[in-house]
Amino acid sequence: MDKVRVGIAGLGRLGKVHANNIANKIKNAELVAACSIVQDELDYAKKEFGVKSLYTDFHEMLKNPDIDAVAIVTTSSEHCWQIEAAMNAGKHVFSDKPLGVNLEECLQAKAAVDAHPELKFFLGFMRRFDPSYSYAKKKIDEGAIGKPYLVKATGIDPEATVEGSIRFAKNSGGIFLDMSVHDIDLMRWFLGADPKEVYATGCTFKHPEFAEAGDDETGVAMYKFDNGAIGTIHVGRTAPHGYHIETEIVGTEGTLRISPVPEKNLTMIYNEHGAVKECIENFQIRFDEAYRIEMEYFIDCVLNDEKPSVTVEDGVESTRIGFATTESWKTGGIVKI
Repeated sequence: MDKVRVGIAGLGRLGKVHANNIANKIKNAELVAACSIVQDELDYAKKEFGVKSLYTDFHEMLKNPDIDAVAIVTTSSEHCWQIEAAMNAGKHVFSDKPLGVNLEECLQAKAAVDAHPELKFFLGFMRRFDPSYSYAKKKIDEGAIGKPYLVKATGIDPEATVEGSIRFAKNSGGIFLDMSVHDIDLMRWFLGADPKEVYATGCTFKHPEFAEAGDDETGVAMYKFDNGAIGTIHVGRTAPHGYHIETEIVGTEGTLRISPVPEKNLTMIYNEHGAVKECIENFQIRFDEAYRIEMEYFIDCVLNDEKPSVTVEDGVESTRIGFATTESWKTGGIVKI
């Protein structure tokens, strides 16, 4: 095999990013099929990428013998059964995060992955492949900051997209399940440990619609890890300046800080507002390179028969921790994980 033939399921905002990477930016990949329940998305795949095999039924796409692997970029609630079906059909699987929306489904997906060791499974925790985050992990592994003992993570969506967040609030599972899974994964990755307890809280000051939906517009969680380290997460939906992602890792001998200013590029604008740095508008722009690198890595794992570094276990644990965080947020108490 010199190319991996991929069928993609889901062509929404992120699905279009992955489809473009597979079709145009990864030399050893070929986009041969697309599946969606939205006709406009299928029309997009045909027009933009010349995809001829189009499906509205995921099971029908899996019957296509020309597909080596599937990329699952559908609604979160569909991931687990689609992973299981694809594995049972003999396809390698790339799945966007989260693994699933409840722990039972995640364990079901894990059982399917474990039952097919001959196939590759990769979960899309793309921040591990972002050049800045992967460089920080390299410096930690080299001992540049000594022993890491604190991770502080901030992730705030822009106010410009808040209306979409409000519409989704009733079905989001709560702000922590919706927004903190990437940060939970990074904390585990950087600290080399799992949290054993969490305390979480939230508030709503600007958009009462979140509280009316049983959600919050801002959330903060604190974790105690089994090796003694600690972590904090601040997530929100109302950054006035743009998409704000920031991570700080504190160690015994130094500190690493990633994106303290979510700057769009290196240009400084001098005008009546002073010296101004424009900010990133959304997650697609901020992690554009990471999405390409992670998909390229998955394709290479298939071609070279290597086990991906991001595993189904990572998805199960991040979901388990996310639910514990949500329980603490709802109950107002410390929750053992």
